Amino acid sequence: MDAISYQRAADVDGAISAAQRPGAAFIGGGTNLLDLMKGGIEHPVTLIDITRIEALDRIDTLPDGGLRIGALVRNSDAANHTLVRTRYPLLSQALLAGASPQLRNMATVGGNLMQRTRCAYFYDTAFAQCNKRAPGSGCAAVGGFNRMHAILGASAQCVAVNPSDMSVALAALDATVQVRGPRGARTIAFGAFHRLPGDRPDLDTTLQSGELITSVDLPPPLFSEHAHYLKVRDRASYAFALVSVASALQLDGHRVRTARIALGGVAHRPWRANVAEQHLAGRTLSASTLREAAAAELAQAKPLSGNAFKVGLAQRAIIRSTMLAAGQGNRDGDFA
Repeated sequence: MDAISYQRAADVDGAISAAQRPGAAFIGGGTNLLDLMKGGIEHPVTLIDITRIEALDRIDTLPDGGLRIGALVRNSDAANHTLVRTRYPLLSQALLAGASPQLRNMATVGGNLMQRTRCAYFYDTAFAQCNKRAPGSGCAAVGGFNRMHAILGASAQCVAVNPSDMSVALAALDATVQVRGPRGARTIAFGAFHRLPGDRPDLDTTLQSGELITSVDLPPPLFSEHAHYLKVRDRASYAFALVSVASALQLDGHRVRTARIALGGVAHRPWRANVAEQHLAGRTLSASTLREAAAAELAQAKPLSGNAFKVGLAQRAIIRSTMLAAGQGNRDGDFA
């Protein structure tokens, strides 16, 4: 068993200072990190406990009318907060679709952003081939069991998917991630926070060494009335998405003024469906229009041997989620 030292940080500056030591890692809820340590995947030398930093456990309204969710806010608290439920129902729905009540009571918003893929080859160290775990070793999933893996944005180096439900909603809502590190504070647009695998699948995010997530900021609410998070999975609870869709709309009658759509379970990061959004903007919302938009988005898909079904599944999920967001999804025929 690895020897680990433990340090509790009293404030953000103290946490960042402690993180400059080689092998240091922040720990909040620990729902993912501890599993990775027990599995022999992560080997931190020092754990920096940030759970007593009071400045990070609040939800506050921003001057522009947006919302700041501290990195230490528990997933369950964020999902059930009055302002999240009423102004950002898409985020509340996505949070409640993730994990189990017990895990949501422990997991933090910042930790959710940092959780790593659930690819079986990544988690099982008996498989030597995993570029995410051991760069340069290969990717066993490419020619192996890849039913749960990526159909968009993958590379020959890695076909793993991001497991977060929360992040799919945040991608659709154009959130930003606030971080602080040894070089000061900076703001990361949500679409630039998680990485596609490219030739460095071991890097999940664009965080720099020693940086700490302090909050997730949401812009002023534009999609309170028309939003829906749809998660398609093998069982009704405690399962990761085969495909998920976060849909948010601004409507003028039946005409789409603005569409925000993001997919989960299909790529190394939450996949913003820009092609589908552009296809819908300014058009009358209908099942046929949605079929065209979904097909255009998935035209770039490159399925693997075991997950070609995800292409059609993702298209149908886009149609269903968006129709439900618009309040028009009461008939099975709407989703054909």
